[in-house]
Amino acid sequence: MVTAIVAAELAFWVLLAAGLTARYLARRARLGALLLRGVPLVDVVLVVLVAVDLAGGAAPSRAHAFAAVYLGFTVAFGRATIAWADAWFHHRFAGGPRPAKPAKGSRAEVLALWREWLRVLLADLIAGVVLLVLAAVGGVAVPRSLDELAHHPYWSVPALLGIITAVWFLAGPAFAGTGRPEAAERR
Repeated sequence: MVTAIVAAELAFWVLLAAGLTARYLARRARLGALLLRGVPLVDVVLVVLVAVDLAGGAAPSRAHAFAAVYLGFTVAFGRATIAWADAWFHHRFAGGPRPAKPAKGSRAEVLALWREWLRVLLADLIAGVVLLVLAAVGGVAVPRSLDELAHHPYWSVPALLGIITAVWFLAGPAFAGTGRPEAAERR
C-alpha cells in the first residue's frame, strides 16, 4: 500500500509537470488541460486500491490511513497547488507576470493564512470521512477504550490530524491579527 501512495504522489507531480509542459512549452493548451484534469483521478485510483485491499481481507494499517490523509490534503490543496505551479510556469516559460505575493502584515496576507488553514480543516474533514468509509469497508470496529483508540491504525489518525491542525493554526492565522489596511500598504 505504501508503494501505491508513493506512486500516487509521483503521478500527481508527473501529470502536473506534463500538463504545464504541454500547455506552455508545446503550446498545446487542450492537451495541457486534459493532463491537468487527470490529476484528481490519481486520488480516485488510490482510494479504490485501498478499498479493494481492505475488501480483500487486508488488515487495517497506517498506510491505509495515510492514503485517506493523502486524499484529503490533495483534494483540499490540489487546486491551489496547481494554480501556484501554473502561475510560476507561466512566468518562467511563457513570459507571464511574476506571481504576486501579499505584502508582509497586510490584510491580503492574513486572508491567505486563513484560507490556507481552512484548507487544512477541509483536508481533515475529507480524511475523516474517508477513514470512516474505509473502516466500514474493512469491518473495523469502533474502539472501546482510549488506549485502543490511541493504538489503532485508523482511529489514532484523527487525533494526530487535530494536533497538526492546531499547530498550523498557531503558526499561521492565530496571531496574524487583522493586517494593515490597504491605504497603509500603498505608502
